[in-house]
Amino acid sequence: MNYDQLLSVARKQAEIGAKEGGVPVGAALFDAEGKLLGEGRNRRVQEDDPSIHGETDAFRKAGRQTNYRDKILVTTLAPCWYCSGLIRQFNIGTVVVGEAVNFPGHLDWLREAGVNVIELRDPECIKLMAQFIEQRPDIWNEDIGECEH
Repeated sequence: MNYDQLLSVARKQAEIGAKEGGVPVGAALFDAEGKLLGEGRNRRVQEDDPSIHGETDAFRKAGRQTNYRDKILVTTLAPCWYCSGLIRQFNIGTVVVGEAVNFPGHLDWLREAGVNVIELRDPECIKLMAQFIEQRPDIWNEDIGECEH
């Protein structure tokens, strides 16, 4: 499986999100053969909806699946608790992560549940997120649930 090629779908979504003024996290859900089922991006800012993270958007757009154990969720950034919970709830078998440098997410928690986690350390994903965090720390902190108080 060419995980870099799968990541390019999620990265494109992240780039669209950045241009829209949102959090640049993109994701895509694939079947075991690499067929795209759904893609999405963090649209919390654009849609004024705190539940639209990249992973949840791709998951919803993929539609109902009878089994997720053989599915591959690709995301540009390590998943937060909310998205990690989705992965565990539906037993998604493989998670491909573009980067966990700017945000480590909860990859160990996913691994403990038997999820096959593949970290790509993609330079483009790292750069895109670092720029966003530097330019919009307010929105970033809101996105990950960090309060100033």
